[in-house]
Parts: sequence; structure tokens; C-alpha cells
Amino acid sequence: MKGYAKAFGAVSIVNAIAAGRGSALGIDLYTEASVEITNKTQDIILKSENNIGDSSLTREVFRIIAERIGLADVGALIRTSSNIPVAVGLKSSSSSAVAIACAVLDAARARMQDEELLSLIAEASLRSGTSITGAMDDAAACMLGGLVITDNIGRKLLKRVEIHDRLYAVIHIPEQQRIFTRDFRKELLYPVKRLVEEAFRLALEDRYWDAMTLNGLLHAAALSIPVAPALAALRAGALGAGLSGTGPATAAICTTDKLDAVREAMEEYGGMVIVAQVSNKRAIIGGGF
Repeated sequence: MKGYAKAFGAVSIVNAIAAGRGSALGIDLYTEASVEITNKTQDIILKSENNIGDSSLTREVFRIIAERIGLADVGALIRTSSNIPVAVGLKSSSSSAVAIACAVLDAARARMQDEELLSLIAEASLRSGTSITGAMDDAAACMLGGLVITDNIGRKLLKRVEIHDRLYAVIHIPEQQRIFTRDFRKELLYPVKRLVEEAFRLALEDRYWDAMTLNGLLHAAALSIPVAPALAALRAGALGAGLSGTGPATAAICTTDKLDAVREAMEEYGGMVIVAQVSNKRAIIGGGF
């Protein structure tokens, strides 16, 4: 029994850690996963080309999906490959979790409703300790594409919007800095919780880029991460810019005609700058790689 899936990356519009509700936007970075279900009880092996995917998250995702679709006492050989930088705020764990979950369904020739699958992935993320809220917003963006708004605590998808304009995410990643969610101190965000809730309200009102900018500035200030790359991107014409997740990556959304200017502005701060297209694509199930 073999299955394949491809899920995409995302950037934050509103980080859900402070208030339990969040928003994220799909981008065309990706994770591919293959799952081969075996008869070896409780033997779950992860092989990753570039260390994408937390092994504890991989095991929890496989076990919770397999249990829900009636596969008991089985193991799996799971392979992943990705071009998403790890532990910088670009949803590498959520992308991996979605790809693996969908590959398990493909291997078993099973199907599941979107919200149920996202809820199971959130549960696996909490059990593994790789997420504080279950990261349903991040997983939804990686699985469904477009811009999503979620209630992570209630595990509800509140809204999904396709972004029709040809937009790009220009992403600045500082050198030699990684932030793993399992080590994150959420109390650092308590002072800005009320204002993060205001950013979430802006997202609900379709003021996505204002929400992204406010959220990013608040989180950067709370976490002592420089805001200069975001401000430079805004001065260069970005629609919105700010810290993605808990960073350290800063993402700026821009139109095609502003792409070069925004990229050049962010390159002034060293590190690495990557460009990804905003994506409305759903995760792809089947096909192999």
C-alpha cells in the first residue's frame, strides 16, 4: 500500500499563538511525501532528504490518521522532500504534516472531509509538541491554498479566500537564526494579545495586508526581532509585510511591478531572500515523485 501527496508552504497573516485564532496565506514552496504502509507493528520510519518534518509529528500524524480510517497495528516507511526552509516561520512542519496525512489517505484509498482532516492534523501537532495551538491556520493554508482564517481553539475553518491577483511573497531570512516552536515562550506575546486580536479583526474585514503588517510589527517587537526588513519592503511598495509565524523570516506581499524593488530593499539586510508566488493550489494527492 503506497501513497503520495504534495502540500505547499504558507506565510502568516495573523499568528494564532496569542489569541487562538489566526490567518495564513498559501505560497508555492512545497513538501512532497510518500507513505508505504507495512505490516511491522508500530514501526514508523521517516526518511527526509533535507531534515524536513519532525519525527514525533510524523509518527503522530500517521497514527491518528491510520486509526481514524481503521488501519490498526501497521507501520510505515515515510519519505519526504521539500524546498521550505526549516524553523524560520514558513510552515515547514504544517506542510510536512499535511503532505504525510494526505499520502496516508492515498495509500489506503480513503477520503476525508477537509475540516475533519485539519482537526486531526491539529491534534497530532498538539500531541507531538510541535505546535502551541494546533496550527490549524497554517495547515489549512498548506492544504487548501489561498488565504484562510481559522479558529484554532475551536478547530473551525472560518473563511477561505482565493487571491486572484498575481502576487508574490518576498521572504527575508536572517543568517544563522532558527526558532523552533517547541522551545517558544508564548508568554512573550501576552503584552500584545489585544492588538493581535485587532489584527485578526482586520483580516475578518478583508483588510488582509493591513492585518499582516500590524501582526508582523507586533510580533517582531514582542520577540525583539528587527522590523527594518518589513518597513523597507513597505517603502518599496509592498502591500503588506511582517514577521511570519514567530520568525525569524519576514514576508512581504507585492504585485509583479513592485517585485524587483521589494526584493532589492530586503536584500540590503543580508541573509537570504527568496521569492515565492502566492498560491491558491490545494494539496495534490497521488501521482508519485
